[in-house]
Amino acid sequence: MSKSGDITYGGYLALDELLAAQHPISDQHDELLFIVIHQTKELWLKQAIAELGQAKTLVAANRLIEVHKILSRVSRIQAVMTLSWDVLATMTPADYLKFRGVLGTSSGFQSAQFRLFEFLVGLKDGNHLKYQDEGSAPRAALEQALANPSLWDEANLALHREFPLPDHVVKRDWSQPYQPDPAVEEAWTQVYRAPETHWKYYQLAEKLVDIDDALATWRHKHVVTVSRIIGSKRGTGGTAGVQYLESTLSRRAFPELWSLRTKL
Repeated sequence: MSKSGDITYGGYLALDELLAAQHPISDQHDELLFIVIHQTKELWLKQAIAELGQAKTLVAANRLIEVHKILSRVSRIQAVMTLSWDVLATMTPADYLKFRGVLGTSSGFQSAQFRLFEFLVGLKDGNHLKYQDEGSAPRAALEQALANPSLWDEANLALHREFPLPDHVVKRDWSQPYQPDPAVEEAWTQVYRAPETHWKYYQLAEKLVDIDDALATWRHKHVVTVSRIIGSKRGTGGTAGVQYLESTLSRRAFPELWSLRTKL
């Protein structure tokens, strides 16, 4: 085992392995960009997932002030991921068509980490499990996230300590998609009507909205970029492409934090 003083920059970051992980199939220049962009997104998703796991732990422990830093980090990671679409947008339709055929049935729709990110914040859909192999580590991670409370569930459980919520909210089947509830909206509305009194909940809510806002921005930029490069063609792997992406734009992980604003 080498001493810490012998560790080099490249060795510590495993750069030999990292920089050797790009394997273009075609001889087209822009395929490397396509690979690097998507690998980078997966690295950022890995970090965001780690942060969300810690955030859930802190909220469950009622450490609502400490979680602010972590949630801020997540939204900033999302901002960096959104900016990367601008780099991909430098690839023209003609550039992409030169190598699109080598992608086969692969599709970003199959990204286990993106689905895990969605599950962790509260956007659960068990149908996405079928895109991961039975018994694989990615599928196991998704199954675990599906069965456990999401970040939004944990936030509502924390709120329940001071604002009693119905059993069908706090004792529900966590694997089922979350449905907005009037009681949840009313409880969070009370927080927003007296932020000074309920500051820890108010700040938590605003940090969650930052994440939802960033996710919506990411989705919008994804739609624009894909539309710019392939128009309304079907996506690789047979997905609906832009049509499917547009259908996700209105999704919100923390719906009552948006709807309550109309009542203020």
